Amino acid sequence: MGLARQGNDRSWWHEYGDLIPEAFSVYIGLEAAAASSTSFSTIVPGLFQTPSYAEVMLRTAYPDNDSADISRRVQIRLHRQKLVTRTWRPLHVTELLDEHALHRIVGSPAIMSQQLRHLADLSTRDNIEVRVVPFSSALPLGEVVGPFGILDFKQDARGVSEPSTVHIEGFTGALYLEHAETVERYRMAHQALSRVALNPQQTRDLLRQAARRYAQ
Repeated sequence: MGLARQGNDRSWWHEYGDLIPEAFSVYIGLEAAAASSTSFSTIVPGLFQTPSYAEVMLRTAYPDNDSADISRRVQIRLHRQKLVTRTWRPLHVTELLDEHALHRIVGSPAIMSQQLRHLADLSTRDNIEVRVVPFSSALPLGEVVGPFGILDFKQDARGVSEPSTVHIEGFTGALYLEHAETVERYRMAHQALSRVALNPQQTRDLLRQAARRYAQ
């Protein structure tokens, strides 16, 4: 029954087709079918954003949109978040977050406080691991690496699965990389960043400390 409900929900984004670029529609479809997501981000990713944080980001990105369209864009983001909060086979997320995301004020200190507290609370879920890559880690890969995500998929009854896919979102579009060697290079990059990242409990402590500071 749970799988049936999820199956019926997988094309929900079609009703927002007028607002979703074709490239991102592809990503939403892949994300909905994925079993796990492994990523590195420099801002709080959409799956974890509060409505207030998301609204500020979207108003900045789409200054010509009216309030109704911005509200619908926020709803798209919130609908995606059901993937990680549902009770039946939630998406497993391993998120590395650059410490810059904690200091770059989006909207206001109050919005940041709420967002960081929300992120810390989400990270207590069994299917979500959030770890901050601190400033002190310098350049663990020897060069600057931009945000990226890796989506992995479950095997079907025949033992076949969709190929793992690297997603890189740019200012003017997105890249989807499936070549095995390329995907492996990004896995190695994620592992290198993981080695210098704070552990989950240290990350929660840092997030809550920052949330309290913004609330003052």
